[in-house]
Formats: sequence, C-alpha cells, structure tokens
Amino acid sequence: MEMETIVTQDVIETERFVLRPLRKSDMGLIEMYASDKRVACMTTSIPHPVPPGMTEAFVTRAMANDRDEDVWAMDGHKSGGAEVMGIISLTRMDRNQSEVGYWVAPPFWNTGLASDAVQALVDANPMANATMFASVFQDNPASARVLTHCGFEYLGDAESFSVARDATVPTWTYSRKL
Repeated sequence: MEMETIVTQDVIETERFVLRPLRKSDMGLIEMYASDKRVACMTTSIPHPVPPGMTEAFVTRAMANDRDEDVWAMDGHKSGGAEVMGIISLTRMDRNQSEVGYWVAPPFWNTGLASDAVQALVDANPMANATMFASVFQDNPASARVLTHCGFEYLGDAESFSVARDATVPTWTYSRKL
C-alpha cells in the first residue's frame, strides 16, 4: 500500500466545495481538464497539448514540502460534485505578498465557482499576506470580473507569455489589500 504525503496546507471549507491540497488521485481529472485548449490558452503555464508526465510533475511539486506555491483543488465532493472542478493557487512573493492563480474546468464555467474560490482564499488568507495580486489575459473578461467581484482593484496593463498560445499576451493586473 502506497502512503500519500500529507501536505501542510490549510483546508478551506465553503458551502458548495472544499479547497484542499492536491493528491495523486487528482491527476486524471486535472489532466483531462487542463488538456482542454480553452483552459490551457487562458493560463501562462499549461501547454497544449499537455505533454506526458506534466500533470504528475505538477502534482508532485504541489505536494512537496519545499514548494513556493500552495495549490488547492476545488473539490465539490461534499455537495455531490466532482472531486476536481478547478485549481486555485497562491505563489509566495516577497514583502508579505502572494499571487493568486486559478482555472475552472469548462463544465463549471458561469456557476460562480471561480468567484467563490477566490473569495474563500481571500477570506482565509492562509499565508497571512498583506496583499494578493492576480493577472488575467485581456481576452478573458470573465476572469477579470471574478477579481473585481472579490474586491481586487485594477493596477495596470502588462503582458505575460502563454505557453499554450506560444505568444506574449496582454494582461490586466489586480491587487487586493488584506
């Protein structure tokens, strides 16, 4: 029997779902959803197609004790939903700040899941940060609405490289004081 490492990371409960650390058993759903071009193209880091071994490496990094990013599954199991409906993360930055990143699986788009997950992370503030940042591609206004809905304020325009698009894409950057 293979024992699974328990990651020291907060579990954040909401009415609809739980934000919980990733586990090896999440790899199939993560890979299935991340392989959707519509998901990959709205992230900086997910390539399309997803290469062999990438999802396992991602989950392994998320479970490591020396990680610089805490990653949670949006787990709807408690309300009869899927065990992975999306991913949300906080990457540690200097000066008591972190960067929020998230994606939601297409079957759960337009359900308020992203807004609820971001709000739950802001409310829990598991890294006890003074500020959270987030960036979204300018061709993803739904994601920008998630951030403003959760009290993030527009900071300015920038650009980030998208691996799936193999291009630099204009972004909007937001921050939230905590």
